[in-house]
Formats: sequence, C-alpha cells, structure tokens
Amino acid sequence: MPKKPFYITTPIYYPSGNPHIGHCYTTVACDSIARYKRMQGYDVMFLTGTDEHGLKIEQKAAEKGVTPKEYVDDIVKIFKDLWSYMNISYDRYIRTTDDYHIETVQKIFKALYDKGYIYKGEYSGKYCTPCESFWTESQLVDGKCPECGREVIEAKEEAYFFKMSPFADRIEKLLTETDYLRPKTRAVELVNNFIKPGLEDLCVSRTTFKWGIPVTFDDKHVVYVWIDALSNYISALGYANENFSDFEKFWPANVHMVAKDIMRFHAIIWPAMLMALDLPLPEHLAVHGWITFNGQKMSKSLGNVVDPFVLGERYGADAIRYHILREMALGADSSFSNEIMINRINSDLANGLGNLVSRTVAMVEKYFGGTLPEEKTSGEFDDSLISMASGLRAKVDEFVENTQLNNALAEIFSVISRANKYIDETAPWVLAKDEANRPRLACVLYNLLETIRICTSLLSAFMPSTMPKVWEQIGASESDVSYENAAKFGVLPANVTVHKGEGLFPRIDVEKEIEELNAIISQNAPKDEPEIEVEPLEPEITIDDFFKADLRVAKIVQCEKVKKSKKLLCSQLDDGMGGRQVVSGIAQWYQPEDLIGKKVIIVANLKPVKLCGVESNGMICCSDMPDGSAKVIFIDEDVPAGSKIR
Repeated sequence: MPKKPFYITTPIYYPSGNPHIGHCYTTVACDSIARYKRMQGYDVMFLTGTDEHGLKIEQKAAEKGVTPKEYVDDIVKIFKDLWSYMNISYDRYIRTTDDYHIETVQKIFKALYDKGYIYKGEYSGKYCTPCESFWTESQLVDGKCPECGREVIEAKEEAYFFKMSPFADRIEKLLTETDYLRPKTRAVELVNNFIKPGLEDLCVSRTTFKWGIPVTFDDKHVVYVWIDALSNYISALGYANENFSDFEKFWPANVHMVAKDIMRFHAIIWPAMLMALDLPLPEHLAVHGWITFNGQKMSKSLGNVVDPFVLGERYGADAIRYHILREMALGADSSFSNEIMINRINSDLANGLGNLVSRTVAMVEKYFGGTLPEEKTSGEFDDSLISMASGLRAKVDEFVENTQLNNALAEIFSVISRANKYIDETAPWVLAKDEANRPRLACVLYNLLETIRICTSLLSAFMPSTMPKVWEQIGASESDVSYENAAKFGVLPANVTVHKGEGLFPRIDVEKEIEELNAIISQNAPKDEPEIEVEPLEPEITIDDFFKADLRVAKIVQCEKVKKSKKLLCSQLDDGMGGRQVVSGIAQWYQPEDLIGKKVIIVANLKPVKLCGVESNGMICCSDMPDGSAKVIFIDEDVPAGSKIR
C-alpha cells in the first residue's frame, strides 16, 4: 500500500541579509513536523527556499558592486549552511531565480491575464527620482525617501493589477467557516481589516526596476512580489513546468507555516490566486508570532540578532531547537533572552532529560554491572509511570497534528519529570542494600529505561542529533525506537545492557554564560548609536500636577485602520473599567496585528475628541525615536489591565 503524502512548507525567506534566530523558528518547526510525519509513515515533501527578486536586492547588490544573482548566491549559501547545521531535513529547496520557477510564474501570470483577472492600470504613489523608486506614505521618513532622504514627488507608473474583489466572499468563508487559519482567532482581524472594507486590487508588476521575472507579453514589466513568491509552493512540485512531477501527488499542501507579518498575503492573496487558477486550496495556514528581544521584534536593523551559529556552537543545535520550539505558542510572540534560554536548557535538558538518562544508566551499571537480570518484581508507583508513558504518543500525535509543538514538548517533558520523581519514590539506592530486593530494583530500572525509550523516540523529531546518543546508552536498537513501539511499554529486552556515555547536556553556569554572551552581543552591536536631539524639559510641575494625568495599563483587544486617514489606528482597549476606544497616530509604524494582545500605557482621563470623525477616549503613550518615528511603550503581560501608573 503506498504511503499517504504529506506536504509542508516554510515561507521562502528574503535574502537581503544573513539568517537569524527568527528564521530558525519557522524552519525548525516545519522540520520537526516533517520528521514526525515520516516517523508515522507518511511520504513527506518538506519545502523551503529563498525569495530572491525585487528592488531591495537590486540595490544591495549595487552597493556591493556585484550582480543581483551573485549577491543572492552568497546569502543563500549561508542559509543552506545554517539549515545543515540545524539538521533541517528539507526535501526540496526552491530559489525564485530557478529557471523552472520563472517558467511557472510567467505561465501563471499569463493565465490570470487571459482569464481577465489581471489588467493593466496605473500605480500611484510617492516617487524618488534619484532612487527610481515608489514609496507608500507610511514608508516615508519625515515625508522623504527612506533610502536617500531626498524629497519625493507624486508620480504614477504603469502597472498590472490582480482583481481581488471577485474572491472576497469565498475567502471570508474560508477564514471564518473552516479551520484553514491556525489559530482561527486571527480570522476576525483579517476579515474586519481587509475584507469588510473591500478588497483592494493587488499591484503585480513594476517597471522601475529590472531584477524580477519578465512579463512575457509586455517586456517593460517585471512580476512584482506576491505572484512570484507565492507561486513557489506549486512551482516546486512541477506545476506549469517539467522540472518536477509531484503536483498531483502532494497538492494541496497540508500545512503552510508563516510568521504573522506575512499572514495576510497567505490568508487572502494566495487563496485568491488559487481560486482564480481553479486549483484546490491548502488545508492549513499555521501562523506563529515573532521571537522578540527585549520586547522588540527581532530584526537585523535593530542590532539585536543573536547569531544562531554562535548559539549552536555553545550549546548544540538540539538545545537551540528545543528552546525555540518550547517557548513559542502558535499565534503568540515569544520573548528571547540569554537568561530564559540558559535556564530552559538547565532545567529541562540538563536537570530533566540529561539527569534522568545519566542516573538511570549509572544505577544499572553500579547495581547490575550494566545488564539487567530477567527476574523482576512489580511494585508501588509502577502503574502511574507506565500509564503516562504508554499514553504519551497519542497526546503528542494530537498536538503535532494541530501544529502546537510547544504543547507536544511540554507533554513529553511532563513524563520525563514523572520519571525523575519515580526515582525518588522508589529509592533504588535503598533497594540495593538488600539482596532480596534485586528483582524489584531491576523492575524499577527497567521501567525507567522504557520510559526514556518512549520519550526519546518521540523527541527524535524535535532533537534529531542527541536522541541516538541516548538510545546507545540505554541499549535500544533501531527497531526498539520506532513510532509503532512508542505506544508500547516493555519493548526493550528484559536483560537489556546499557553503555554509559558522556553527559548529554552539561549544566551551564548562568551568570558566567550571560556575561560572555553579553560581551559577544556588545562586540556585534552597532558602533555608532544614532544621535537624538534631546528636547528641552517642560516647565517644572508639582507632584499634584503629575497626578492630574491618570495613567493606566490597558490591553489592546481589537485594532483597525481609520478609513479616512493614513496615519490613524483605532484600538478597542480592555482598561479594567468596561473598555474604551482610543485613536492613535501610529499607523505609519505599526500594523493593527502588531498591537492586538499587547498591553500599553494610556492617559485615561484625557478629554474625548474626534479624529477624522472617530471618537477617541484617551491616548496611548509612545516614545520619540532618533529617526522621527514613534515607538509604543509596551507593558509586561502580568500587569493587570486597569493598573494605575505612578
């Protein structure tokens, strides 16, 4: 009987700079699911790759004095080296500069044009003549070109557009009536922010730069961004090209996994493209949050990226894989810090799994010379451990199926924790004092070895390098650690022989390690901190004056753009007092989805005003930045809404 196919994809990454730990999460998550599905017997296709066209690449290459292709070749090599280092088991790596992908994109563009879904029009916006670039209002910095700082002019450019409105109703039903989007809670913001106001047609070609896929029937134009990038998911299978022949087998995809900043494109534009092409829709779009660093999105431009190669060299790829998967709940942001990571490695990996393996193997060697006797006697506490271990696979299956990998790992480590407690409950060192207790002691140690076997069989999808070392130590064969045997207790031979090895995860000195990591971060930090013109202080006030401003903590529960303004966002807040609506002039720096779920400081007793016809009851506090932008001041999650700031 042929294996059932399973198709999972990462987004294709934009190689404008080296990969960072944020890229690792999506790829490691997809890799873990792919490995797990292979364990289950699926025929897996795991796709990743790079999105290599566009103005930014063209400009970066020009700065370095190389061709765009030479520039991306160098960056792609670093991506591939990182994926090799992180043990990413992708089946196919696509580059949008691959000939077969270019062929597919050109055929898709022409097909959509022939069907009447693509038409020629005009793209209008702010134009920088020296850079030959169009910019949106929100991209400008102080009303000037974000690249060169010069004045911009209103200009128009001939462009092709993709009609989105014919698919609005079907996409709304896809988001609200199916489980396509994970987590489904994001469907409401997508529908309210993009579909209800009316889907705008999508600009799909440009004439102001040349680094892109040419439109076959109009050589002034290159295909712009999303038709090029999104088509990778089917071009990599051989759709509209003869390079591969896997489309019928693997499409539709089972899981596309993306970060929340490109959710809209995959939740709205990609389904619309597929509908226009009369192709089946993917089963699921799994949307994860950002790895944040000190409360900010991890970003090359902020200078806060921790190099995954550096982390891997210090702790091993599996420890990094485990940490980022364990910390990130699907749909939510995950705060990254050196201290959180090191404490997680110490608690779960060193004290938890590593300690369990080393203690168990050491006791088998100490009390039985490394080989357990066949005679065993069951006793108290056995049933509880055996029940947990035997039922583990079913729970992990469900969490993996729902792309909740943090919960899958939590479940495995709850059994590991239970096994460590079982050692304390049964006290093997006490049993060893009496020869009559040897059968009971042998049973206790066998139960521990079996629990380790089951846990590490399932963990091998998440931590593929370390688990074979465990199996060697506990005397498990390749067949012993199969997926089928992960649901059985009593698979290891009764007279199993262990082989003591090196510690799996050495405990880390937290203070010393943080000091060393901070030194590395300082070395890599931008040398020239941007200067800010510090405004003079306002006239002195008394404490009574200060208390006239009632500052409170509030949580943003909904957020959308104000239709009549390019600068305003309208937020619905949980202020601990029944809720309120606040309008803020921050749309040029934040998307609504960036703010939903975050806690902020508001001026709660500000007199209500109307901005562009929308009532605002208060003000969200921000700080001025050196580049003229504003950053919202976020508050820790554990501070209750309604708390007074003093």
